Amino acid sequence: MTTPSPPGAAPTRVLVCDDQALIRTGLVTIIDAQPDMEVVGECGDGRKGVDLARELDPDVVVMDIRMPVLDGLEATRLLAGAGVAHPVKVLVVTTFNLDEYVYEALRAGASGFLLKDAPPDRLLHGIRTVAMGAALLDPEVTRQLVGRYATRIRPTEGAPEDVPLTPRELEVLRLIADGLSNSEIAAALVISQETVKTFVSRILTKLNLRDRVQAVVYAFRHGLAS
Repeated sequence: MTTPSPPGAAPTRVLVCDDQALIRTGLVTIIDAQPDMEVVGECGDGRKGVDLARELDPDVVVMDIRMPVLDGLEATRLLAGAGVAHPVKVLVVTTFNLDEYVYEALRAGASGFLLKDAPPDRLLHGIRTVAMGAALLDPEVTRQLVGRYATRIRPTEGAPEDVPLTPRELEVLRLIADGLSNSEIAAALVISQETVKTFVSRILTKLNLRDRVQAVVYAFRHGLAS
């Protein structure tokens, strides 16, 4: 788990977007109770979320997917998608049994996702992780959620032989797409975690990807994921 910011550091500014008032209030209460976080705004629809994000410049937007006026998927694309001059870090929260748009949310530019029934400490960990510029891609959630919709994702951007990676880098990329953490990849390949980090960094650089989330999307788009 990530740890709170050191004393004296500016709090992480969070915008909460969820159309269910009870859930939104709960999120705001949990986040605002943290000494290293501050809720700077809240709203119940995606259009308002986009407007508030542009007005308030939060460090992280906690975004629901299914919302009126403008859904969280399109709101995420407007805030963090390709071509956005000043992208905002978006952490998607979703209901596993209902939401079929998580993969598209990741493609839209979300830095990660959580399930709405995750414990509060997981939410706080997610916000801190995303605020630091890292991706939140929980291994177990990745296996279940991305795997569940893998059959709906059709490769459209080239063949595996066109991917500019070494065989070992391809192997690491496939394991990332399977939802393995760095430690799990290290164990599977019998290498150190530092070596895994080096491979991950090379993969992101070669493919011009922002983070592990985009690496998973890339792997599925290119037919590299199992």
